Amino acid sequence: MAEGTVEAPLENGGGGDSGAGALERGVAPIKRQYLTTKEQFHQFLEAKGQEKTCRETELDIRGKLYLAPLTTCGNLPFRRICKRFGADVTCGEMAVCTNLLQGQMSEWALLKRHQCEDIFGVQLEGAFPDTMTKCAELLSRTVEVDFVDINVGCPIDLMYKKGGGCALMNRSTKFQQIVRGMNQVLDVPLTVKIRTGVQERVNLAHRLLPELRDWGVALVTLHGRSREQRYTKLADWQYIEECVQAASPMPLFGNGDILSFEDANRAMQTGVAGIMIARGALLKPWLFTEIKEQRHWDISSSERLDILRDFTNYGLEHWGSDTQGVEKTRRFLLEWLSFLCRYVPVGLLERLPQRINERPPYYLGRDYLETLMASQKAADWIRISEMLLGPVPPNFAFLPKHKANAYK
Repeated sequence: MAEGTVEAPLENGGGGDSGAGALERGVAPIKRQYLTTKEQFHQFLEAKGQEKTCRETELDIRGKLYLAPLTTCGNLPFRRICKRFGADVTCGEMAVCTNLLQGQMSEWALLKRHQCEDIFGVQLEGAFPDTMTKCAELLSRTVEVDFVDINVGCPIDLMYKKGGGCALMNRSTKFQQIVRGMNQVLDVPLTVKIRTGVQERVNLAHRLLPELRDWGVALVTLHGRSREQRYTKLADWQYIEECVQAASPMPLFGNGDILSFEDANRAMQTGVAGIMIARGALLKPWLFTEIKEQRHWDISSSERLDILRDFTNYGLEHWGSDTQGVEKTRRFLLEWLSFLCRYVPVGLLERLPQRINERPPYYLGRDYLETLMASQKAADWIRISEMLLGPVPPNFAFLPKHKANAYK
């Protein structure tokens, strides 16, 4: 036998020879340089399996700026805008697992990734271990992502009454089965987004976090509000700070009310591994630049219009430049403008920074366009859309999906 080779396993009663003799004994005629022993074969697989587990269950995004998965507004063109301004981590809009399993193309479209999204995940919503696990298995075979996130923060009644979103915080057994089932079939890290709890004064996160860590979750993002609270009060960063210890050593990201680099700095002082930015990015996507450069950017109205122009170009590229694509781009632009109008230019403020729950008063900007962009009337948002996409169709009407009660 040549030096450095070993005899074939003798389980089938034969040696390592090839040819007719091997076929008689049921041993496949494999070339000698590929042969090994049973022990070496299993040692190799075990070592590679451990290597895979270490590599793929960790998600090292500490200190990075994470753009939240935003229903409707967190579309691919918007994420491209945020990437350009410095977002490090992006995540697709919430996708409902049952819709994915039914093959709904509109739902699968939410999982599409742009090549600029170098750290990208998808977010799933569901209430039952079997469907969530099946969906995770399907995703692992069909999409290229860096992590999968479970939405346990969605407060809307439709999801909550079915036992999904926030409701999973009160359904510990189902929650555990979902996490463990998905972890079994995924080859990328599993993350979870939660709220402080369901009821306003009953915090649950600090009790759930150690369990999530033990179930194998790679990272958790905590939105500092309960389901009942919605946006009626400020996010509770003091509680998020307490939860950092409960989650340790699992990384915890914090989320809520970040609209300036000062807000981001205060958030990082709580000990969180990083911050997720949601509404702040909708009001001013250049927030990521402000945080990284530690400055306030007095961005002009013409620069803001250029951002909107880029968004429409990305939209036409993504949804198509035919009539249907133009109107789809317009609808998503108008949804975004319903948030953008809340931004107050830095040069007009007596006190910096603007806070996210401060309602802007009526004001005249430094030019017509800046004033137009401050309007909270849908008719004026439509006028801006016409500057970029041409006239709207006859009998066109727009009502934003997100009627946030942030100022109550």
